[in-house]
Amino acid sequence: MRQSRKLDHLNICRKMADGPGTTGFADFHPVHNCLPELAWDDVRLDTEIAGIHLRHPLIINAITGGAADVAAVNAALAELALTTGAAMAVGSQYAALENPEVLGSYEVIREVNPGGVLFANVGAHVTPEQACQAVEMIGADALQVHLNAGQELVMPEGDRNFSRYLEHIAAIAARCRVPVIAKEVGCGIAREQALALTGAGVRAIDVGGRGGTNFLAIEAARGQNELEEDFLAWGIPTAVSAAEVAAALERRADLIVSGGVRSSLDALKALIIGGQAVAVAGPLVKLLNGAGPQGAIAWVEAFLEGLKRCMVLVGAGKVSELAGVPLVITGWSREWLTARGVDVTRYAVRPS
Repeated sequence: MRQSRKLDHLNICRKMADGPGTTGFADFHPVHNCLPELAWDDVRLDTEIAGIHLRHPLIINAITGGAADVAAVNAALAELALTTGAAMAVGSQYAALENPEVLGSYEVIREVNPGGVLFANVGAHVTPEQACQAVEMIGADALQVHLNAGQELVMPEGDRNFSRYLEHIAAIAARCRVPVIAKEVGCGIAREQALALTGAGVRAIDVGGRGGTNFLAIEAARGQNELEEDFLAWGIPTAVSAAEVAAALERRADLIVSGGVRSSLDALKALIIGGQAVAVAGPLVKLLNGAGPQGAIAWVEAFLEGLKRCMVLVGAGKVSELAGVPLVITGWSREWLTARGVDVTRYAVRPS
């Protein structure tokens, strides 16, 4: 059943559009710098997540694994990571922990990209021993622990017990030899849970907000379950979630922004909000399926060139400098953040 589900997820993802909820990025406006005092060649894209150096801030996020038929997809994504210098996360490895016959669908990424930065991935229900097995399975540099209560509740065969997750994550973080990244899968992370997760030993948070690949909609389609349109838009918009988490963490842990990051300008906004990296999954799977490897490579290269262009226009020569760029937050996002106690003026008026 688990292998069949993995194939269903991938096939539906390739056909399904983002949404219906939006990311909120439209309410976030970087302030143009007419005196950037930079040359194009001065701009550097390297960054760091949980002490791990990345060549640039675009991560190929977790999407699949756990079935023999998806090994080729992971191999293609690993080849894309190798060619473009991107870090890459594998999909949930629980299938291989249950069934060694599908180990190859995960191990292939390290075979294709032996020197790359790779993230393992497990659910919050696993034991510390299983988490360590997932890390060793692919020689991972970090471990994502995914949080997906919304998806599980829509999935006909999904989990219904989410108790003691924080306790499990703390045990995993204490046992694991690599940094632990807490990752939502499309409903976002609020400031309260961000603080709880860092208190449990998590070194980075991937907000996985609303507005990108929608696993509620994917599970509804897979189970032929007609959900209300407003429920399909459940969650915290990605940009809003990022702002909540950034305000709560104040650099106590690193921030990855994912969930509908679809352009260089989205990435710029995410990094100005306080992210150290952004992550993308669905668009790359669709590109590999449609335009092929060269099309996916071209998209990543254009994305990074566009980000560099945007950095010049706000006067930032390094990713770390983007956290000092003024950002005006308007509309619904401003109302939400103000109601939640986030001082939006601290973004708009920043020290030079």
